[in-house]
Amino acid sequence: MNANTRVLDPFVLGFWRLLDWQITPQENLRFLKQAIELGIRDTDHADIYGEYQCEAEFGKALALEPSIREHIRIITKCGIKPAFPSLGLAGKANYYDSSKTHIIAQAQQSLKHFGTDRLDVLLIHRPDYLMDADEVADAFNTLKQNGDVLHFGVSNFTPSQLALLQSRLDFALVTNQIEFSPYEMKALDDGTLDQCQQLGMNPMLWSPLAGGRIFSSEDEKAKRVRAVLQQVGEEIGCTEIDQVIYAWLAMHPSKPATVLGTGNITRVASAFASQSLSMSREQWYRIWTASTGHSVP
Repeated sequence: MNANTRVLDPFVLGFWRLLDWQITPQENLRFLKQAIELGIRDTDHADIYGEYQCEAEFGKALALEPSIREHIRIITKCGIKPAFPSLGLAGKANYYDSSKTHIIAQAQQSLKHFGTDRLDVLLIHRPDYLMDADEVADAFNTLKQNGDVLHFGVSNFTPSQLALLQSRLDFALVTNQIEFSPYEMKALDDGTLDQCQQLGMNPMLWSPLAGGRIFSSEDEKAKRVRAVLQQVGEEIGCTEIDQVIYAWLAMHPSKPATVLGTGNITRVASAFASQSLSMSREQWYRIWTASTGHSVP
């Protein structure tokens, strides 16, 4: 894959909290259409979100206006088997399942939930310590040949785990969805983002705002980062800290796709507008320094 190729767009709508938003399918459809008008088309899901209810809830919005499906891309994940008490599994262990049978069954279930004939991207949600790379590849190949899934990727994989799976495939994985923010930067040093750039793969970044810690936490790290974000924002003509964060994330040459976990279209529009901001390397490193608590060597 060419290093300049962008498979995923700069921003992705994240729907893991869809039930928490307490919106109707009609309101969700309106939100989707407004996001599309902004230029956003990628949507992020997982089979387990909302205790297995979020995919179907999203599908209700699509069913109201089926043509909207052609204007979005559905990215979803499988592989986590949580012991939800609501399913009568109290006392059981959470575990991962990357078997061929489970991957294909969950992909088929997701197709039904969304009311669609294909998933644009399917990710393995977490690295399975019992993962048989040949078996996962077999599942991917079967789904691809059937037209059920167009592209594949992983989530939270280490570089070696991704490399193992990629070695068994004749097509390129398109993303590794990872945690990354000015507060949580380990992907810069553990080889994850290096690998993404090497493979021309757009990483998907979850929790880009560190779950709100950057805005509200009173720990020393959060206070340092918050202060410098405000300082840099003033320098680049931006009063919104979240926009400064999005601009900082976008500077990485792997061309990341940032997952937005909000159902508020005003906040989505604000994030999208951050693409017009320009930040210097010195400003980028000043934010890095605030996070680490020390200068580069």
